[in-house]
Amino acid sequence: MATITLKGNTINTCGTLPKVGSKAPEFNLVGVDLSRKSLSDFKGKKLILNIFPSVDTGTCATSVRNFNKEASGLENTTVLCISRDLPFAQGRFCGAEGIDNVVMLSDYATGDFGKNYGLEIENGPLAGLHSRCIVVVDENGNVSYTEQVPEIVDEPDYSNALNNI
Repeated sequence: MATITLKGNTINTCGTLPKVGSKAPEFNLVGVDLSRKSLSDFKGKKLILNIFPSVDTGTCATSVRNFNKEASGLENTTVLCISRDLPFAQGRFCGAEGIDNVVMLSDYATGDFGKNYGLEIENGPLAGLHSRCIVVVDENGNVSYTEQVPEIVDEPDYSNALNNI
C-alpha cells in the first residue's frame, strides 16, 4: 500500500505500482467510442500511462493537455490517459479541448485496472478512484518507469516520464 495525501490529509492506495523491470499487468479498459482496449492492443509501442482521479479536475485536465502537446512529437509512443470517468465525460472533455494526440481510456466498468496496478484509492473522499500516477511501458511490455505522485493535487513529473520512454 502507498501512503499519499489529498490537500495534506493522509490517504492510502490498495497496493504499490508495478516494479520497474516487471511485465506490465494486462488491462481491459473502455475507449471513448465504447470499444474495449487491452495492453496487447498496443503491442510493439512504448506507452505512457497517465493515470488520474477525474478529468473534471484542474490538475487532471492539465496533465491530459500537457501529454497531448508532448505526444505529437514522440516516436513509436502512445499516451494513454486513464481514469474512472465515464467514456462520455472523457470524450466531451477531449472534444471541447481539441485533445487528439492521446488515447482516453476508462476503468469505470470494473475498477480492475486500479486494483491490478495497485493505485486505487482506499479511503477518504476519493475512495474508489485512481491515484495520480505515471507508468511507462517499453515496446516489450516491461515497466521502465513509475511515479506515484505523493500529493494528489500536484502534477506528475512530466520531464522524468518523457525522459524514461
